[in-house]
Amino acid sequence: MHVFNRIGLAGMLWLGLSIPLFSQTPVQKHGALRVEGNQIVDKNGQPPQLRGISFSWSIWGGRKYYTTDVVDHLCKDFRTTLLRASMAVQPDSGYLQQPEAQMALITRVVDQAIKNGVYILIDWHDHNADQHLQESKAFFRAMAQRYAGNPQVIYEIWNEPERQTWPVIKAYSEEVIREIRTYDPKNLIIVGSPHWDQDVDVAAADPIKGQTNLAYSFHFYASEPYHQDGLRAKAEKAMQLGLPLMVTEWGVGESSGDGKFDREQNRIWLNWMEKHRLSWVNWNITDKKETTAILQPGAPTNGKWAKEHLTPAGLYIKNELIQLQVN
Repeated sequence: MHVFNRIGLAGMLWLGLSIPLFSQTPVQKHGALRVEGNQIVDKNGQPPQLRGISFSWSIWGGRKYYTTDVVDHLCKDFRTTLLRASMAVQPDSGYLQQPEAQMALITRVVDQAIKNGVYILIDWHDHNADQHLQESKAFFRAMAQRYAGNPQVIYEIWNEPERQTWPVIKAYSEEVIREIRTYDPKNLIIVGSPHWDQDVDVAAADPIKGQTNLAYSFHFYASEPYHQDGLRAKAEKAMQLGLPLMVTEWGVGESSGDGKFDREQNRIWLNWMEKHRLSWVNWNITDKKETTAILQPGAPTNGKWAKEHLTPAGLYIKNELIQLQVN
């Protein structure tokens, strides 16, 4: 019996055996992404269903993992096709205080993702982006000038509006979109929605008009009691109204980032995303002692993570990515 049949694909990867799973990189396979109706599609007109992991806040315990080695490891070992660079804005040491340092962290990760042929979300990780409109426009102006025309780059212009109404979010988004489109007329832009990117049905009732290639972020935490059938129904209503969605953040635990890890609820959510062919990124790359962290405390920053460096969430997500990417 062949070793592949005995231990399976995931086991071979854990053993460090080299398996040429993909004859093409994700960008070679899918090309430029665009919106058609209520779906994000690739160069062939098919939903690419990209999957991967989000870097944590680019401060605190997450900052040390913003390395080229980590990007390489996630692409090769976790088989990610989509990554997310979550640039902290408002907290201490974030973009408002250290714009050059934060820009350097983000571009390092984005450039390495491009080299690996995967897609990358540039995330303005801010709950109060409406208070920082000019800073956001300046940042995305620089990003659009640097990455215009590169189909791997996706702009996520407001992570999780907290308590702002849709008219406030919409007005902010329209200004930032116009700024990006001055320099990059085509690349995909992801727009936030009220209540931590959950009220996508509200955005769907009054979507942004006059711009192309826009989709909307949808977030959930799979074990959170309040993030179950009712939240899926909101997303389904939004899609029925014509809104294209991308799950730019979801976690295996509860909305606090901690709490229980309910595998049954996770399976329901994963099956739901597969059914609707939604691209997603899981939260998050940090070694904080928290349910949704994929790394154990002290995990190396060079990305060479052995099994013992991964938390239950990390082991679970790695296995899901490997199985889903090859099926």
